[in-house]
Amino acid sequence: MTGNVHPLPRKAAPSLQPLMALVADGMNSVNAVILDRMQSRIPLIPALAGHLIAGGGKRMRPMLTLASASLLGYGGSRHYKLAATVEFIHTATLLHDDVVDGSDMRRGKKTANIVYGNPATVLVGDFLFSRSFELMVEDGSLKVLRILSNASAVIAEGEVDQLVAQRQIETSEERYLAIINAKTAALFAAACRIAAVVAERSDEDEMALDAYGRNLGIAFQLADDAIDYDSDASEMGKDQGDDFREGKMTLPVILAYARGTEDERAFWRAAIAGDRNSDQDLAHAVALIRRHDAVNATRERARHYAARAIDAIARFPDGAAKAAMTEAAEFAVARRF
Repeated sequence: MTGNVHPLPRKAAPSLQPLMALVADGMNSVNAVILDRMQSRIPLIPALAGHLIAGGGKRMRPMLTLASASLLGYGGSRHYKLAATVEFIHTATLLHDDVVDGSDMRRGKKTANIVYGNPATVLVGDFLFSRSFELMVEDGSLKVLRILSNASAVIAEGEVDQLVAQRQIETSEERYLAIINAKTAALFAAACRIAAVVAERSDEDEMALDAYGRNLGIAFQLADDAIDYDSDASEMGKDQGDDFREGKMTLPVILAYARGTEDERAFWRAAIAGDRNSDQDLAHAVALIRRHDAVNATRERARHYAARAIDAIARFPDGAAKAAMTEAAEFAVARRF
């Protein structure tokens, strides 16, 4: 058979653009709430909070609140303040995390704790948590208050659990998944679930959105873990190997350690204990992770959770919101930053 052969068009890489376009107008309202509620008579508070809030983050969690509301056909305005609440909770945890981790870079710029110091950063994180609870109370729904306050407590538990597991080489994959379910996925789940509450939908719809957010959050964090051993700092906006130097037992390390020889395990024990953290040691760690295909295995697990997220919203009608949320799950795994 002869004639011209036309290759099939390649599917474009997954993007957040459909999600961002879907919620663009609503995010203007959310950002107005954020700007208003981060103000204080103490100038240091909005200056420090704005350093991170205006720092170029994806705003993934509040966007998911708005997208979930769109998926349900909600036509009110309560979700704007609640999406701002979700972003304040997230920002507060980031401020506290950077102090705990001693981080000096986030989103390509110096962290607030480096610019303003640890005490001010912790206290402004507390301020943003307090603002988030003010917004929850203003909404007036005890159910919304219960969901978001529970998520805040679970996040704190997850962070403490991660701290306890730090430099513990025998941390299992199961325990690690439990940690990220708490410290990352809980807020994704709550951000989506509250949309069903304000839209007065069924418990089944509520829990479907909870499942979407939870699985998306796990996929998102697993992709982060892979990126830390698979990208350079210019892509990530932070120093490559932060997790390695902090002795964090993320999934690529857990898998490489489990699959390694005894000599390799001895290296990992020393590295995670903090005795092998030079640039050469990081390069060796990356080589071991590649040797055992641990980054690809981590991304494969992330794809599994992204697929579960997509399955969770199958019950809802097709349309722009569902398509955007589906692509957001695909993006969470495919991204390089």
